[in-house]
This record gives sequence, structure tokens and C-alpha cells, in this order.
Amino acid sequence: MKRILCLVVCSLLIIIAIGASGCDSLSPPTRTTSGSLISSQSTGIWVSGEGKVTVVPDIAILTLGVEAQADTVDQAQNEASTAMNAVVSELDSRGVADKDIQTRYFSIYPVRRWVQERGEEELVGYRVTNMVTVKVRKVDDTGTIIDAVTRVGGDYIRIDNLSFTVDDPTPYQKEAREKALADAHEKARQIADTAGVRLGEPTYINESSSYSQPRISYGMAVPAPSAEAAVSISAGETEITILVQVAYSIN
Repeated sequence: MKRILCLVVCSLLIIIAIGASGCDSLSPPTRTTSGSLISSQSTGIWVSGEGKVTVVPDIAILTLGVEAQADTVDQAQNEASTAMNAVVSELDSRGVADKDIQTRYFSIYPVRRWVQERGEEELVGYRVTNMVTVKVRKVDDTGTIIDAVTRVGGDYIRIDNLSFTVDDPTPYQKEAREKALADAHEKARQIADTAGVRLGEPTYINESSSYSQPRISYGMAVPAPSAEAAVSISAGETEITILVQVAYSIN
């Protein structure tokens, strides 16, 4: 019996020894430091550049419409339609093409008021609002057009806002982009010279743009200025800005 027990213990010791030897022969997993994972784009010189071009707007964007309130939906709708048809007809006579008039907002909703004596609301009528965006291609005509639609629209007319833009910004964007890249290159060259390294080629370029538009707000719920006083409109100037982020290699 003792001999059998001794054989079992010896066998177990041999198995454990073999297992330990096998474990020692295994190679530990290789760990990669974060430094070796750095992308090549993260090296070099990173700079930002800005290019601006001042432009005189050649397009006016006018948001206007009509608003009518009456006891019934039909009455409010008829009044709004009559006023809007007069406004659109006036725009047409002023040389505004149909393609340059786009519906922006249309709504019909009940108007209620609170009756303190009864502690409840009561229906007092319905309000119809119809707003359109008008592209005026002759900026100098903007004031005259506002006067004209105010006259034909009467108390129904509403003017939301007026902004100015450029019909084709492409050539101005190209000029601004060239300025932005030149600005970035000059910054990178200065950094390289100061650091005592040689500036290489761009390895990464990213672009974003911004366009400031002059805007005049009237407020949609406020009638336009009286047609008796001519509206004076000045488009002024606007800026087209291109921003770039550039990475340069170094040697």
C-alpha cells in the first residue's frame, strides 16, 4: 500500500515539473508602446492659415410675406391670398423671376384669448401667414422693391429680414484659398528656420470656410416701414474667409 502511494506522489511531481518547464519555454506577449503607434501625420510642423477677400454683394435675399386674421378660416385665407397675389404680381412687374421666389413658410392656426371672468380661453379668429424668400438680382432695386410690396400689401405685409450675398463666390474663394495656403507656408517656414530644420512637403491639408452676410432684421410680426418714406438700402461689403490646417514634413 505504501509502495503504491509513493508511486502516485512521484508521478504527480513529474507532471508538475514538466508543466513548469513548458511554461518557462513560452514567450511573453510583446507589448507595443504608445510611442510606436504615433501616426506619421502627427510628426512634422502643423500650422493654420487664413485668407480673406472683401467682396461687394451682388444679390439681395429678401424674406417677406403677408399675414391676415379674420373670424373664419375662409375669410383669413381669402384676405391673405389676395394680398399675396398682389405682392407677387408687383415683384413680377419689377423684374423678379418666378424661379427667384420660393415659399418659405405657410401656416393657418386659431387665435385664442383668455377670458378672466370665465377662467377659460375663447376662439377669436384664425390667422394665416404666408412668407416667401425673394432673390433680388439688382441690389440697387432692393429699396424700391420693399417700397412697392409695402404699398400693394398694405396692412397685411410682413418683412422678416434682408441679407446680401454673392451669386458666384467661386473666384473669391479661390483667391482666399491661395492667401490661406501662403499664410500657412510662411508660418511653417518661420518655425522651421527658428528650429533649425528643413521644411518638407505638405502631408496633410484641411480646409474650412466662412462667409459673413450683412443682415437687416425687421421681425416677422412687425409691419414693414411705411411706404410714404422711401427705404434706403446699402449692401456694403462682405468677407469670404478660407481657413486651412496644413502639416509639413521636416528633414
